[in-house]
Amino acid sequence: MLVTRVEPSFARRTSSTHSTQRIETEQLATQARSLLTQQGEATPIVRIDILEVDGGIEITLGTPSGELSRPFTTINGNTFTADIENAVLSLPEGGDFRVDSPVSGVDSIEGIQLGAQQVQIRVVASEAIQDASVSIDSQSLTLGVLSGAPTVANSAEQPSEANDSLRLVVTAEKRPDEVQDVPISLTALSREDIEDADIDSLEDIAGATPNFTAYTPNRSFVLYSIRGLSNLNFLSRDAAAFYVDDIPYDYTGFLDLDLTDLEQVEVLRGPQSTLYGRNAIAGVVNITTRRPTNDPEYSFTSTLGNYISPELRASASGPIIDDELFFRLSGDFKDREGYLINTDTGEDVDFESGGGGRAQLLWTPSYNWEVLLNTAFSRYRDGILPISRPDLNQDPSETEINVDGFNNLDTNAQALSVNYENDSLRFTSITARRFSEQSFLNDSDGTRFSEIEQIVDVNSTSLSQELRLQSAEEDGPFTWLLGAYAEDRDFNVDQEGFRFGTAAPSVGSAVIQEETYAIFGQASYRPVGPLTLTAGLRYEIFNSKLAETRTRSGATFSDETNNGTEWLPRFALEYQFTPDIMAYGSVSRGYRAQGVNFRASAPEELFFNEERSWNYEAGLRTSWLDNRLAANISVFHNPISDFQVPSPDPASSLFNLVDNADVTINGLEAELRATPVDGLDLTAGFGLLDATYTDYEDPTLGNFNGNRLTYTPEYTFNLAAQYRSVDGIFGRLELQGFGTTFFDDPNTLKQEPYVLVNARAGYEFDDSKGLHLFVNNLFNYRPFTSQADFVTSIPSTYGAPTSAGIQYRMEF
Repeated sequence: MLVTRVEPSFARRTSSTHSTQRIETEQLATQARSLLTQQGEATPIVRIDILEVDGGIEITLGTPSGELSRPFTTINGNTFTADIENAVLSLPEGGDFRVDSPVSGVDSIEGIQLGAQQVQIRVVASEAIQDASVSIDSQSLTLGVLSGAPTVANSAEQPSEANDSLRLVVTAEKRPDEVQDVPISLTALSREDIEDADIDSLEDIAGATPNFTAYTPNRSFVLYSIRGLSNLNFLSRDAAAFYVDDIPYDYTGFLDLDLTDLEQVEVLRGPQSTLYGRNAIAGVVNITTRRPTNDPEYSFTSTLGNYISPELRASASGPIIDDELFFRLSGDFKDREGYLINTDTGEDVDFESGGGGRAQLLWTPSYNWEVLLNTAFSRYRDGILPISRPDLNQDPSETEINVDGFNNLDTNAQALSVNYENDSLRFTSITARRFSEQSFLNDSDGTRFSEIEQIVDVNSTSLSQELRLQSAEEDGPFTWLLGAYAEDRDFNVDQEGFRFGTAAPSVGSAVIQEETYAIFGQASYRPVGPLTLTAGLRYEIFNSKLAETRTRSGATFSDETNNGTEWLPRFALEYQFTPDIMAYGSVSRGYRAQGVNFRASAPEELFFNEERSWNYEAGLRTSWLDNRLAANISVFHNPISDFQVPSPDPASSLFNLVDNADVTINGLEAELRATPVDGLDLTAGFGLLDATYTDYEDPTLGNFNGNRLTYTPEYTFNLAAQYRSVDGIFGRLELQGFGTTFFDDPNTLKQEPYVLVNARAGYEFDDSKGLHLFVNNLFNYRPFTSQADFVTSIPSTYGAPTSAGIQYRMEF
């Protein structure tokens, strides 16, 4: 255990004990008192001690009198910074200081006088910094910096001073921030959160996020809603932007993938246009998988259950060239039995089978450069959409289909990410490609009679390029980001349509070409310590072209275009009352682009307008009891003009037209995390929504003013209590609740409020191995996940029944 004292010459001196000889002299104390008088409230720092501890260092800043204020701290990879307001360096020789290699694993420690009354302490470690702590007494401030992974003894035996999940570093604003410091309505799930809750799908992510719901009866039919904005209108762009390792994902049938080897998930609610390449009116779901590592590591997970036989996940990572070139491989496979039984044949019809893989190469040719190549693929061969008929007294596990349907999904994606950083600038380039192909055949009437069959065969190829240039200084008074984005997407409808009765199929085809070009930027300025002002702007060009189409009715169109541009501003104000209490307010413009309707049967049905909104939001992010409790709340008001509504054909009840309406959405989101005692973690989230039409008259069905938007629960909540003992016992109980949800604009088809209960329990042999039992949907409640009114029938789908099993995990 070593101690370093910053001496007048800034030379390094070490000792084998905790005790150090103070270097204050009477002359130094006199100078400090004089400086304190001159600087008003500024507190002089007259002594700096550096102490080596197990896994890191402690830096103690001493004062002759007066208490230093709590600093603003950030961790960015292997760099830790602490900004201390109302302080001044008053070391014997004055000015800034720097100590190189004070202890093993630390490259340098610097103290910089940023302004008349602001001091910054910067620590650069040789490995990624994992954690930091702050403690203050009457005449000193101590910064604890932990580099590298904590030892097993530390994590198991030492009491936790704070809940690490409250200090999770996120990149929601394209720079590393602790989650509690981000002025956005944000839900962040760490690697530990993901593993403890066994999150491996979009539906699981939504279940842990307020005002985010996902309905996934199978991969051919994936609906989500964020703050009342859904992808029910599959004829236009998605309301939300989904990223997996910086690769943009889109479209209803291409989203329901098994997610594995996850590192972190961030869900940003509200319009996002000034920081991300792809614009999103509802929010962003940013999913990050684990990166290649310099040290070899391997993991394996196996799950068996009453419907699962089996599910396998595995990963391997390590160096190809030590400290320079690294790899990571991961993959998964799942074979799930169906929840729906065909009573005519006795066979399950909605089974799932398939998986995917990912390969990454990380090259760090120098300290400033990082190049990451990421490739992924998936292949699924699933059964039919699980349609049942409650109007014919079928229960949720029964159907009488007479069509041997299927659902096939294949995807592959590639991305090259290049990052460069120096002391003043950070540059990022992301080049991505994704190909997705889906084909399915569904018996849409759910009976033994030949009434309605759905036929779909579509594929999409998207190419995108994103460039970002931003300031590297995270805590300076001025930070900025500039970006550019271009995307080219070809969406091909090889065949899409229906067969009614025994007639020949009525199918259409189309080729849609979309181009997006955008420049965007955001800047933040801190005129005084606690106040930050932010302004951002995006200019987007979106071109949509229906190159050729043949509709189900036999009409043909070609080279039909609907192009447009939009300016999207954002303004925000953030005030840090204390290091643990922050309030913010923002105003941002939302936009979903105009488009061309490939299902149009007449020229007047070809085009629909762009959707515009203003989102007014205010929030409070707080932490208490030395980070053992965090409580966040946000409220928002979101009026939307020209909301894009899919309108059904009155003869068939199938969506053929995109109409525009006015909508108002008001809501509230609250989240809480607490660690009342070591080992016990509590989390809670609550979302409240009032999402209604304010001006909408359907061309055939009438006036819907005052009706609620579809697939938008009145409220959502999630509760989880989890206990992990030092001797390996683990238990977790979850509740997920949903308010009344309507499935049609007339608000006649609905799901009443309900609650789902999940539980997990097990034994963890050590930090790397564990055996768990799980039960999902403990009380076997089967809510509706979709309903449709086809004039003479109401086909419906349901949530999954009770599933239980055993899971074994190991890492080494």
